Parts: sequence; C-alpha cells; structure tokens
Amino acid sequence: MKRSIALILAITSLIFSASTVRIPVDSSIGITHTLVYFKEGVNDFVVANEKLYSAVEGLNAELSTLAQAREALVACRRSYKRISFFTTYFFHSETRFYNAAPKFEVEEPTLELIEPMGLQQIETLLFDDDVLVNKSTLLVQSEAMLTSARDIRSLLYGLEIDDARILESVRLELIRIAALYISGYDAPLLKTGIAETMDATEALQAILKPYLKADPEQGKQLNSLMRTSLDYLNTHLDFDSFNRMEFLTRFALPMQEELNKFIARLGLAINTTQYLNYGAPHIYSKNALKSWAINGTDSVQRKALADLGRTLFFDKSLSGNASTSCATCHQPQNYFADLQKKSPSLVRDSVLKRNTPTLLYAGRQHTQFWDGRAANLEDQIHNVVFNPLEMNGSEELSKKVFQKDEYKSLFNASFPGRHVRDWGIKEVSEALAAFVDQLGPMNSPFDRHINGQHTALTDRQVNGFNLFMGKAQCGTCHFPPFFNSLLPPLFDLSEVEVLGVTATDDLKSPLLDPDLGRFDLYKIPFYKGAFKTPTVRNAAKTAPYMHNGSFKSLAGVVDFYNKGGGRGLALPVEEQTLSAKPLNLSEKESEDIILFLESLTDFNPEYHSLSN
Repeated sequence: MKRSIALILAITSLIFSASTVRIPVDSSIGITHTLVYFKEGVNDFVVANEKLYSAVEGLNAELSTLAQAREALVACRRSYKRISFFTTYFFHSETRFYNAAPKFEVEEPTLELIEPMGLQQIETLLFDDDVLVNKSTLLVQSEAMLTSARDIRSLLYGLEIDDARILESVRLELIRIAALYISGYDAPLLKTGIAETMDATEALQAILKPYLKADPEQGKQLNSLMRTSLDYLNTHLDFDSFNRMEFLTRFALPMQEELNKFIARLGLAINTTQYLNYGAPHIYSKNALKSWAINGTDSVQRKALADLGRTLFFDKSLSGNASTSCATCHQPQNYFADLQKKSPSLVRDSVLKRNTPTLLYAGRQHTQFWDGRAANLEDQIHNVVFNPLEMNGSEELSKKVFQKDEYKSLFNASFPGRHVRDWGIKEVSEALAAFVDQLGPMNSPFDRHINGQHTALTDRQVNGFNLFMGKAQCGTCHFPPFFNSLLPPLFDLSEVEVLGVTATDDLKSPLLDPDLGRFDLYKIPFYKGAFKTPTVRNAAKTAPYMHNGSFKSLAGVVDFYNKGGGRGLALPVEEQTLSAKPLNLSEKESEDIILFLESLTDFNPEYHSLSN
C-alpha cells in the first residue's frame, strides 16, 4: 500500500509544468474569485487533515479517542466537500483517491489493482470491530492524505481555466448532490451525507456569487433556490429521517434546471462530457442522457433501425432450428423478462446458466450480461444469436432472413448505400440494439411524481424512496435515475458488486451460490461472485430476482439486504462489497421500500412508441 500511495504522491509532485494558472486573455467573471476560494478551501483541508492525523496517532483503548478520530474524519470530509467540485473536475486523475471507494478497484483492460485509500477507507477502518489493529494502516492512510493535501496547490501550475469550465464543474456537483451525496454513497457509516450536501451547496453558492452579480435579474430564481435549499438542509440534518423526495423536488432538481438556463443566458455553456445532455431540465428527466448504442446516425435512420430491430426481435428464423426468437425469453407482456428462475436452453432438459433479466433500460448500461462480459448491446446480441444454448444461429441463417420481402425496405432505410450481399450479423445486431435502446419509457408513477405530478405516489411510497436512498443504502449501488449500476455524475461506468448471493431464498439455512460471476472472465479474487447491478425499475413485474433467480419475492430480496448479504448471514464472502452490517429496517420500512419499487413500474412498456 505504501508503494501505491507513494506513486500517487510522486505523480502529484510532477505537476509543475508552468509557473502560473493560465487565464484567458479576454475578461472573465469569476476566475480570480474561484481561485481565491479554492486556495482558502485547500488551506482548511490541510488543517483538517493535520487534526485527523493527530487524532489517529492518539488512538488508544479509551473510547473517547475513537470518538475524537471519527469527529476529526467528519470535519475532514466536510472540508473536502467544500472543494470537491473543483478537484474532481480539474484534477480528477490526481485527486480521485481522496474519496475513492473502500475496496480494491480493477482497472480494465490492464487489470491493474488499485488499493483502497482515502477518506472512505479511513471511515471503514475507524468503524472496524477492532480499530486498534488497524492503527498502523490508519496512520499510513492519514499521512498520505495529509502529504497530498499539502501539495494540492501545486496542481494549479499550468492549469487552464475559464468561466465555462467553472460553471460546468458546478453543474456536475449539483448532479452529485442529487444522485450521490444525499444517499450517503461515500459516508455510509458516518451518515454525514446531508451535512456534506450542505457544505457542497454552500461552496457552489459562494462560487456563483460573481456570476449572479453579473446578471442578477436572470439569476434571481437560482439565487433564491440556493438560499432556501441551505435553510432546509440546515434544519433537516438527520440522515435517516431526511426527506429526500421533498429536497429533490423543491430544491435540488429545480436548481439544476435554473442553472442550465442561467449558464445558457450567460453564453457560457460547454459540455465536455460524453453522455450528459445539458438540454434536459435535470437528471431525472427522460432525456437526461444521450443514447450511446447507435451514435453517428440521424433521427430518421435511428427510427428505421429501431423499426427493423423490432421486427427482428420477434423473428424465430434467426435461431438454428427456427424455434426461438429474442421475444421467447424477453417477453414484452412480461416486461421483457420471462418470469422463470432460469430460461430453458436449446439443449433438451437443460436451462441457461443465469436468470433472464428484463431488457427495459438495458441500453443504459456500459456492459451487458450479468458478468459484464459484453462491451455493448451489439456484442451481447452477437453472442446470444451464435450461442448454441440460446439461439444457435449462423451467418448463413442471418442472410436468409434478409431475403424476406418484409425486410427489404426496412434494411434499405436502415443501411442506405449498403448492398444486400454485405448484410450480415453486424446489421442484425445494430438493428436489435437500436430497438433495445428504445426500451426505457420512464413513465412510471415515480417518474410522474418527481417531474411535478405530486399526487402520483402515496405517502408510503415516498417514504420508501426516502429509505431506498437513505437508511437502506440501496441508492449507493442502484444509482439514480435508472436505479442500476450506471455511476453518476458522468455515467461513464457500470459497476459490479459482490453481494454473497445465496443459492435459495432460505435465509435461515443459507448456502452460498457457487456462481463466481466476473471471476470466470478474470481470475482476480476481488471479482469472485461479482455481478453487474441491474435496474430495479419494473422489478415488481420481473420476479424472480438475482443472477440465479433464487429469490421469489421482493420481500425476500429486501430481507437479504437487511441482514447484510452473504457475510451478514455468516457465509464466507471475503471480498463482499456490500456492507455486512444489518440495516435494522423495521417490517413497515421494508414494506414501504417494496411499495416504492412498485411505483417504478412503467405503463404498458411493450406498446411504448419508439418515436417518443
């Protein structure tokens, strides 16, 4: 670990490529103000790290020293949140370890292991059953944080900065607030997420001052939302009881919308991200993310591709014995699942290895299959069509499909300029991917409620959402807005998790499921039992659950998480990424979470118009 941390510090020390910050020649609104704020915030962060190191150094058998260390960590985390909008945007590579997840990360495709380090790892160690055993590791971690904090200002040398970039960093921080901070994603044990949300909001309010001053009339609503949001946060700091739905609908999402408008009015809109659509009002809007399944095609061609894909989806002649289509297992009337534990294979009296998931929102992931072995929808479709257990198709069979009269006009519209002799599985995969990419209606009662129809949910469903995003910690893996593994704010990564899933839903006599998941692809211990986090949208209609279909009901799934997953059930899951600590949800709280999940059911998705 010392070598890894030393390497990061060495990289940091090399950032001396120029003598000053590079500020554009033309007049700026808030650059100097932002830099002064950031430098003062860094000074505070250094002091907080010094106090944290001192508190860790003073750890002994007295419980008071542990309390002091945890309090010092809280102060350190809060000081970091006052500058995180800047560091994560301008110095992401150099400072990402400050608040990294407390688990080994695998950098693909190099398979380089990155050891857990930073504030989250210190939190984990300070909440271990025997903290003193961890004291030497804690000191190494704290010293690394302190040394790096003292070097942050050196990163400003050679930095290119302008008003547009500053405002984009604010925009992204608002997404983190709405999707991560209020869920306690990075402080699940301290439960300081709401206080940290307040710190982050105060920082953004401070940064926006010169911009709001430049156009006070246009920024009036945004300024008011900032003030009232802080008032609300200051009087509702308890993590477990915090009303996240009220905060989102009254403050966080309107702030995103108003900031979008304000930036556009200033003429300072840029988008350096790959997937975010800044034209959408906020992150829970249906068009908040761009499609990445069919980039490079215009809207007319996209529709033609999707129409072709819809027809191919129901065509059994793609399979080797003409008995199976995509819709055989992904049944539209069953929300594009098949309601079976595991689907039958083409080999008589056998089943497939894993449960058939819904295709709804499958296009909103960066990897496909439970183990993430396919890089995109096209690769997944290619794999399924040629898999002897699933469709057992062939290139020759695919070519025969193209001879059907019903396909000729669809293919010509989808692939203008391509000759029929060149059509093959590539075109089939593109078309099917375009169809699947459209399967994300976002027209559930929850979507209507969070977008303004505030009678669409019951009080208990709202409470279930608040629990899901808070005390129950579901939202720390099932990220908004799709409630899957797509990580905000850039949505450029689909995460995998190790849960210790059981072979059956009998939690009184639990047995660990033998499926090793992503470990079968990469023989890395941290991938044993690792699977992609699926969406829980439409989960009420797509039982059974988990990669093995072992849980027949949502109640069983919630109970599994409530008990701390496999390790919480005393199963040998060494690298479990889910906390093994019980959630201590009451029976009513569990019921409310299930009621919320039911509110994520879309309306007639099988008939959803592809043009919407």
